[in-house]
Amino acid sequence: MPQDALSVQNVSHSFGRFQALKDVSLAVPKGGFTALLGVNGAGKTTLFSLITRLYNSTSGRIEVAGHDLRREPGAALARLGIVFQSRALDADLTVSQNLTYHAALHGIPRREAMSRAVDVLAQVGLGDKMDARVSALSGGQSRRAEIARALIHRPQILLLDEATVGLDVKSRAEVVELTRALTRQGVSALWATHIMDEIRPEDGLVILHKGQVLAAGKTAEVTGGDDLTEAFLRLTGEQA
Repeated sequence: MPQDALSVQNVSHSFGRFQALKDVSLAVPKGGFTALLGVNGAGKTTLFSLITRLYNSTSGRIEVAGHDLRREPGAALARLGIVFQSRALDADLTVSQNLTYHAALHGIPRREAMSRAVDVLAQVGLGDKMDARVSALSGGQSRRAEIARALIHRPQILLLDEATVGLDVKSRAEVVELTRALTRQGVSALWATHIMDEIRPEDGLVILHKGQVLAAGKTAEVTGGDDLTEAFLRLTGEQA
């Protein structure tokens, strides 16, 4: 059985002459919370686009739950749940309509989709919002609904790209804690962020800077006991 929920090996990607990713390798263990830390423009969204096949990967190897993304794209993508930085829910539909539509795209029959919608909404703390229009949700509730949407086909790993952008402090903390709770239930997570205080010493950490992985491991190991911000600035050579 594969040891990692996600494995990225020696992946590079260019846009014309600009090399956005350079020989990137990382792994997300089963049931683990791994933070992908980098400033805007580091390459986080490009990497997510390759993992989700929005861009075609032509170098290296990407495996999702042991399935090669290039050779078995259907099997690999079926095991991914994705929360993109941009909002993906239809604001004019209800929460349940959004979830059942997404389930239909995965070939899940409507009756089963409704049952799963009830389960995942309870899981993210929105059990009372089944019939609410997305436009009536708060920012934090909308983000949790998107996580529910990403969970409805029962993926093995969640990809979350700057999932707390635009949220207030309380909502941001709730979304981070929800994601951690899901990993304790067995779902793996790759959490892309530029916000240092969303990362704990026990988390897996990958520092991505100008398209390259500068460090990877447990956060406490990467920082060497230093403050994460100080360690990040030291590794990247950036100014405070």
